[in-house]
Amino acid sequence: MVEPRYEELFTLVQSELRRSGFEDMIPAGIVITGGSSTMEGVVELAEEIFHMPVRLACPQAVSGMTEVVNNPIYATGVGLLIHGFRQMDLGRAPVLKGEDAPSLFERMKAWFTGQF
Repeated sequence: MVEPRYEELFTLVQSELRRSGFEDMIPAGIVITGGSSTMEGVVELAEEIFHMPVRLACPQAVSGMTEVVNNPIYATGVGLLIHGFRQMDLGRAPVLKGEDAPSLFERMKAWFTGQF
């Protein structure tokens, strides 16, 4: 039941790569990550569909809790944190200040309300 969805997803990605003209610009292969990428046979299926090397990636350049976050499941979260820190270093990250800024609880509540 899951394999056809993966096949459909990889086929859609391949079609988009072809449509955009980027397919020939991937000489080293495809990198997949995330929780569902750890399912058995996903890398092999992707190699079969893309006709190029595919590898599973874990977060890199992380210090501290490496034994915890060194897992493809955490790649998106770690990547977003690294991106946010870099934006802060460049002075590009939005900073909410003052009485009009919503609290963390209010922002989380709004996010959950929007999700459900």
